Amino acid sequence: MAGHGIPDDYLDGYADILAAASRTGRRLTREELESRRALGERAADAGHGLRALVGAHLAATRDHWPHGRPDAADSVLAAAEQAVDALAEGYERAQRLAVRQEEAARREFIDDLLYGRSDLGLLAERAERFGLRLSYEHAVAVAQDRHGYEEGHAVPREVERALIGRFGDRSILLTTKDGRLVCVAPGDQAEVLTFFAKQAYAATDDCRVAIGRPRPGPGGVVQSYEEALGALDLAERLELDAPVLRAADLLVYPVLTRDRQAMAELVLHTLGPLREARGGAGPLLDTLTAYFDSGCVAAETARALALSVRALTYRLERIHKLTGANPADPVHRYTLQTAVIGARLLDWPDTQF
Repeated sequence: MAGHGIPDDYLDGYADILAAASRTGRRLTREELESRRALGERAADAGHGLRALVGAHLAATRDHWPHGRPDAADSVLAAAEQAVDALAEGYERAQRLAVRQEEAARREFIDDLLYGRSDLGLLAERAERFGLRLSYEHAVAVAQDRHGYEEGHAVPREVERALIGRFGDRSILLTTKDGRLVCVAPGDQAEVLTFFAKQAYAATDDCRVAIGRPRPGPGGVVQSYEEALGALDLAERLELDAPVLRAADLLVYPVLTRDRQAMAELVLHTLGPLREARGGAGPLLDTLTAYFDSGCVAAETARALALSVRALTYRLERIHKLTGANPADPVHRYTLQTAVIGARLLDWPDTQF
């Protein structure tokens, strides 16, 4: 065993290199440099530290120092410098390859985890390597902004540092997918995803975060992820202003759209007559949207639409006349509001059906 805990075979040929440099003053040959690089790669693959490897070679250099020959000292020192540089190059090359392989394995695992494309049993085994125990419940939060996120960029790194600083190692997985920032956390630790949402929102100017419900088992991550994506899609179509959306609070919308044909019929039957208005259905549909969003408060609706209360009242009366449904009547209000939600979800009247 060589010094610094490095096996002797990692010094193979080094004494001969130093001896040749001492005799002739020559530099290392291409073959000798490549042999040092190969030894550096082997050491990295075997888990030996670079400091220990360099230390062992420096110790060997001292053991083979040409005492009493000042003219050879510079040559030996130059050879040692070349050898150590080649060792470090090979060591770093192996480390870079290992990092790339680890990144590829992590990306493949994340794709399989979020899309459910792998055998669930094998997926659960692979998950433990990345700190997840898929037999438990997990929930997923997804952050999205107009610029998008890429792995290794400033925002993901900033959010990851904040999460680690706050929670340490709590089986949290942070990654990017399709330009979004994704956080997977244990389902019983809601504070993790809440903190993630705050950090993601604070790190960008235009960010929205959706949080899926906790789901059990290896397939639970996929379900929670899809719920979060669905919440983001709903927020865009419904023009929701909330920066943080929880899928549990939006369950009514998937129910409303589960039967698309029935919803389309409700929209056309209830709101179709608005197309007869001057300017089409758009302005009156916007009026209903603002009216319901304000809690049916006329003054607040008028302010939101930059109208006078009198002008708003005229529009509501016009809607009543065209549709036969009075927005101010609780009996009619539910049907109208449901139809308005359906119109926003189905992009009516821009989309015809």
